[in-house]
Amino acid sequence: MGEKLTKSDVKKIREEIEHRKLVVRKEAIEAVKEARAQGDLSENFEYYAAKREKNQNESRIRYLERMLKNAQIVSDESREDEVGINNTVELYMEDDDEVETYRLVTSIRGSSLKGLISTESPLGKAIFRHKVGERIYVKVNENAGYYVVIRSIKNTKDDSDDKIRSF
Repeated sequence: MGEKLTKSDVKKIREEIEHRKLVVRKEAIEAVKEARAQGDLSENFEYYAAKREKNQNESRIRYLERMLKNAQIVSDESREDEVGINNTVELYMEDDDEVETYRLVTSIRGSSLKGLISTESPLGKAIFRHKVGERIYVKVNENAGYYVVIRSIKNTKDDSDDKIRSF
């Protein structure tokens, strides 16, 4: 079983593959040709840099195609009163006495620095499919965890600014 992806994730991945094949690949091939034309390849840094960039692009294309081939498509539909994928959730963190806002996303778009938490993360797993007002224990490891209370849930379908994470 591969990554869990929504239809939106699949669309973004296909767009990236197409861009890399039609635009980045042509630019990379041209850069290699130009660097090769400069002469002696044994000391031609530009040639090796261009080759490396071309190979990285090809590797990224293969990675994304393999991800799509093995993906498990999941729905980002959820009931209005429960936490689902692409919902923005306001959580009260009991230990810190603070309210924090997160958006629940698939693992390939997760970025805690941007407030995007994966359904595979401890917090994401804990709050997934729960409702406003529920107090939930988030298990971090065998000996530790914390409690959160769901304050609000907002459906956030527009994910145009989310990027598929590069590895």
